[in-house]
Amino acid sequence: MTASVAQAWTTLPALMYHSVSAVGGPLRDLAVPPERLAEQLDALSAAGYRLVGLTEALDELESGSTEKMVAVTFDDGYRDFLTAGVPALQAAGAGATLYASVGHLGGHAGWLGQWSPDFGPMLTWSELEEVASTGIEIGNHSLIHHPLDVLSGAQLREEVVSSHDQLEQRLQRKVRSFAYPHGYNSDRVRRVVESSGHDNATEVGRRLHTPSERRFAVPRFQPTPDHTGADLVALVEGGGPRLVSQIKQLAQPGWRLVRKMARKAGRNLT
Repeated sequence: MTASVAQAWTTLPALMYHSVSAVGGPLRDLAVPPERLAEQLDALSAAGYRLVGLTEALDELESGSTEKMVAVTFDDGYRDFLTAGVPALQAAGAGATLYASVGHLGGHAGWLGQWSPDFGPMLTWSELEEVASTGIEIGNHSLIHHPLDVLSGAQLREEVVSSHDQLEQRLQRKVRSFAYPHGYNSDRVRRVVESSGHDNATEVGRRLHTPSERRFAVPRFQPTPDHTGADLVALVEGGGPRLVSQIKQLAQPGWRLVRKMARKAGRNLT
């Protein structure tokens, strides 16, 4: 292996999936049908990537591994992850991290409003335990899926700490990874997430993660139903549109202020 190749492999592409299904309307891009998911996973494997959960990928990357890896993650905890996602992952020999929104287990994704039925029901606790028994890493996606960076200190701790503790107690295993609802985070939010027992966390970001970056804001790419397997390989190998991710980072403080003002006025902008 040449030095240049080894260096290239120290970046980590991470993927952010949601529902393993087909839906229409404004949330279409958050659902990838099982056959498309299988195509995407197979294409990444054929391109030489090992598909693992986020914590495993970070641990190996930080230990000095130069193996080509993609971290595969799923947000929210829809029941279709058990019925369609797990079989696709197992067929591809892939690992993954599933981030559960604890307060919505056994119900529906209330934060999606009128479109929540399109995604079907959420996993129950017993179904989440079944997922964990397959070797999938279970991560924390907060309690009620609120944007955390606009909450008070007490509300923030309740969202992060309560959900973490419930997951560990019910699953009887360490919960190390956290996914920020809607991707929003701040220095204050990251400190609470770290102090509550997590050792890594992920946002949206739409770019590659490198070992020099903070472990509590790992960026992810979002595959859509329109990405063929070849498209997804090209995305992770190309690193995504860097300018777009930089603009989003610069805009975060101003957008956070707008959302705080809207929250005080009784409206919730996500």
